[in-house]
Amino acid sequence: MSLIKFLKSKTFLKQIVLAFVAIFVLSFIMLKWLKATTNHGEFETVPELKGKSIQVANMELNENNLVMEILDSSNYNPDYPKFSVIEQDPSAGEKVKENRKIYLTLNPSGYRKVLVPELQERTFRQAKPTLEALGFEVGKLTYIDNIAKDMVLDMSFQGEKIKPGDMLPKTSKIDLVLGNGTRPNSE
Repeated sequence: MSLIKFLKSKTFLKQIVLAFVAIFVLSFIMLKWLKATTNHGEFETVPELKGKSIQVANMELNENNLVMEILDSSNYNPDYPKFSVIEQDPSAGEKVKENRKIYLTLNPSGYRKVLVPELQERTFRQAKPTLEALGFEVGKLTYIDNIAKDMVLDMSFQGEKIKPGDMLPKTSKIDLVLGNGTRPNSE
């Protein structure tokens, strides 16, 4: 039997038709199965979680069949309570599938601690930008008799003396003792 005769035979045509029917039926069954298992067209709405505590956020996500994933946070935001949500991904109102992870960034308990720099025997003009660059604030300035005018002689935080290398929370107010440019009386 030649190839051309075989391609024109009823047996070959039956096999082609059966193959197309089988592919069509299998495709139809597969699409129905995928629609049922992937919950096609069913979505959950992501709730607004910013400013809420971890416990409240977890409850709201559980109610919406979503999963909480906490990301580390190093940026303290004083506008939000401690350990509350400051960012979320995906954002509120978006439609997502059930059991989707919602990534939350939390507000830490406070500002991170920063190393106090060496400022003694530097002028106030040098010390102020150094402190501000590290995130500190210049607190109360006290002048005492010392020949070096505006020279940093001592530092303190909340009434306690501090030294270079101490760790203080960012945005702390550091009080400085400066020289006033007059010789101390040696009586």
